[in-house]
Amino acid sequence: MRNLAYQIKQIYGHTKSGSYSSQASRRRKCSIIARDIEACGYRNLDIQNLKPKHIEALVAAWKERGLAIGTIKNLMIELRRIAEYIGKENIVKRTNREYGIDDRTYVTNVSKANKVTDKQLSCVTDPYTKASLRLQREFGLRREESIKIHPEGADLGYRLRLKDSWTKGGKYREVPIISSGQRKALDDAEALAGKGSLIPEGMRYKDQLERFKSQCDRAGIMHVHGQRHRYAQLRFEELAGWKAPACGGPASKQLTPEQRARDRAVRLLISKELGHEREQIASVYLGR
Repeated sequence: MRNLAYQIKQIYGHTKSGSYSSQASRRRKCSIIARDIEACGYRNLDIQNLKPKHIEALVAAWKERGLAIGTIKNLMIELRRIAEYIGKENIVKRTNREYGIDDRTYVTNVSKANKVTDKQLSCVTDPYTKASLRLQREFGLRREESIKIHPEGADLGYRLRLKDSWTKGGKYREVPIISSGQRKALDDAEALAGKGSLIPEGMRYKDQLERFKSQCDRAGIMHVHGQRHRYAQLRFEELAGWKAPACGGPASKQLTPEQRARDRAVRLLISKELGHEREQIASVYLGR
């Protein structure tokens, strides 16, 4: 194993914060960083010898390869974590702009909404995967949340309570239960899981995650994250009274001052229901 890659792996072997998928994602990014440093000509580099020139070379290589801005920014987050861990925070500049990394483009006004149909669900043979997909469709849950959730414990009657141990970034939140579809999906999930989660007894999260992926592949279900986009867009139309820009509704600049105020309030509410805090993030789902 390469020297730098091994040392980084040792760091993350002692760092267990975050979900299984978050830890796996960090390990993948760190493997990319170690590989790309070597590709820049710095072989057998000791982690304590990381210097600003190595970071500059990495960023230049990523730009030359045409990596997406979002990908580069995510890799920079990992670089800063590594630098902090070895006590050399100053080897990475404070801002990405100092490296000429442009701001990420969040808003495209192109809908990424996707709905898993009943026909597709009928092709899913694992009842736990089917229950998770239905909860994603009705409540805009992330995949991990829909697997880890304890339906009975989450059901407050009029709201769905998502504990911090199930959610991205450990952010507790609640989602209103306002439709018959939501109630039916939740009731069915409770009947299946009892007092437990939507991870079958005797299995770990990563085992059920692999089963979930396999079941979706067999059923031809793709882009399950698009169900969050669909939830946000339907919720926006319900609360605002007009379609979101990503669905062909009016752009923000076309709204009256009163409509702009309502637009912002609705976006903030939807952002919180999705597990975010910034109104800007809602625009990823709704357009601008």
